[in-house]
Amino acid sequence: MKSVNVSGIIQPLQTEYCDGARSQMTILEQVRELIPGLLPGEKAQALQWLAKDIGNASPGIESTPGVCGGDPCIVRTRIPVWLLVEAKQAGSSESDILRAYPTLCAEDLTNAWAYYRAHKVEIERQIAENEMA
Repeated sequence: MKSVNVSGIIQPLQTEYCDGARSQMTILEQVRELIPGLLPGEKAQALQWLAKDIGNASPGIESTPGVCGGDPCIVRTRIPVWLLVEAKQAGSSESDILRAYPTLCAEDLTNAWAYYRAHKVEIERQIAENEMA
């Protein structure tokens, strides 16, 4: 694969893959194919851009306006992080929580605990608001 200048990566994604089987590839799959053709310095620059872009992103956690009041939830669920934290604070084990919410997996809880550590004030406020409701 030819070397691709990272700053020009978007245009090739829109044109180079517009015909044939490759047109079915997602942008992420296209990026994955392009990475090996980048020079080491270009890879480092792309990594810096990604790190800056995701900032405080939390894997497995999403906030959607109109869903659970916009509170952060486990991705693809309506289970808010504050609810899981509250259950843990009340003495529930991770096994108890996973049994109570069979759609969740251990990774979901790990993501919830990481989100809580990074946004403790926000989650504690949501717990308090729920207790007052």
